[in-house]
Amino acid sequence: MSKLSIVVPVYYNSDTLMLLYEDMKAKILHKIGDYEIVFVDDGSGDNSWEIMNQIRQMDERVKLVKLSRNFGEHAAILAGLAQCTGDCAVTKQADLQEDSELILEMYDSWKRGNKVVLAVRAERDEGAVQKFFANAYYALVRKFVMKNMPVGGFDCYLLDRQVIQVLLMLDEKNSALTLQVLWVGFQSEKIYFHRRAREIGESRWTLSKKIKLVLDSMMSFSYTPVHFMSITGFAFFILAFVWAVVLVAQTCIYGVDVEGWATIMVVMLLSFGLVMLMLGILGEYVYRALDASRNRPPFLIDEVRDSRRNMREEETEEVRTEEEP
Repeated sequence: MSKLSIVVPVYYNSDTLMLLYEDMKAKILHKIGDYEIVFVDDGSGDNSWEIMNQIRQMDERVKLVKLSRNFGEHAAILAGLAQCTGDCAVTKQADLQEDSELILEMYDSWKRGNKVVLAVRAERDEGAVQKFFANAYYALVRKFVMKNMPVGGFDCYLLDRQVIQVLLMLDEKNSALTLQVLWVGFQSEKIYFHRRAREIGESRWTLSKKIKLVLDSMMSFSYTPVHFMSITGFAFFILAFVWAVVLVAQTCIYGVDVEGWATIMVVMLLSFGLVMLMLGILGEYVYRALDASRNRPPFLIDEVRDSRRNMREEETEEVRTEEEP
């Protein structure tokens, strides 16, 4: 019988964790068969860890992973994938915005032979501004990064054990895990759902994290920034050459005195700003190369609590004791 792992990254979710477990218990856990739930505490500053331990006491199939500090959601998911033992694993957000029954649909898709199953947002109950920027990001990704990115985007997905091993082998930093999932390929299917508005708690998905995601997506999976630098530099070269020809013609042929210190200053400031922009783009690449060369792990696990593993270790120790003369 196959085993399903449910990986839940946790970051300041103390107000929804118990509700999440009760919802999964009422709707899907009794229908799955063999399963495990892996909660990953990504350096939460609230009492999420204590509530996770309460859930573990209620269900022996719950495993807890505590990271040494906050590494980000994608690193927390990777930590959960590294610790899970299922034949496949599905990620689940802790904010109650996705229906738990979506896991059953994804699990059935995996049983049909799909090694990657994406939960794509067909609709989302969010404000107009938030929808606009989310759609702009996914449109940007489809245009310049990954053409197979779904229109509505996705946060939750199911991965076969083979795909999990590939992602762990990649060990990329400053990257987008969702784009890695698309990049690896394998037979996949999309499951569409309606993403509800968040009713409990506050989102920790800040503007700085969103900007970093855009930079990571563009720098790690696209040549567009480099092409932008080359095309812009070439365009400015052509513009400067044409302007120089015009000035020479005005002076030598028509005898026109060339004036315009203000124009020259504007051009100089524009050129200086453009050079600084190019240096900033190069700096992003240099930093990412430096960060990769350090060979630091994307996450550090502080503690793992697994009731079933402890029980197996105790049983193994008892057998060894009985075998000793």
